[in-house]
Amino acid sequence: MQDKVNKFRVERSRLQNLMQEHSGLSTKRFLSLDNQVYREGVIEPKNKEMMGLVASLVLRCDDCICYHLDRCFQEGVSDAELDEILAIGLVVGGSITIPHIRRAWDFWKNITLTTENTEE
Repeated sequence: MQDKVNKFRVERSRLQNLMQEHSGLSTKRFLSLDNQVYREGVIEPKNKEMMGLVASLVLRCDDCICYHLDRCFQEGVSDAELDEILAIGLVVGGSITIPHIRRAWDFWKNITLTTENTEE
């Protein structure tokens, strides 16, 4: 279980570093903007991550969904909150999001199990 989450984190970090190493100014500016909008502001980062998760679900980007699930977990999102977040994504995105919701719950359970196992 924990391998899935750790593999995702390591691979995403590796690919992010590779992209930043080879990217030009336009991409670096975009990445900086992305970083800035998720910072503390009028809207708390937790709420921003929840919005990012809904958008990722509607756009059906599994990599983005996993990233925002990980960030939502780090920001203290509960299972009940996740259920409502995914329900919003389902209503906005329609039934085509259902396979992504299945994988989202699987990844979420992996995150929670990973955390439980490291706390023991």
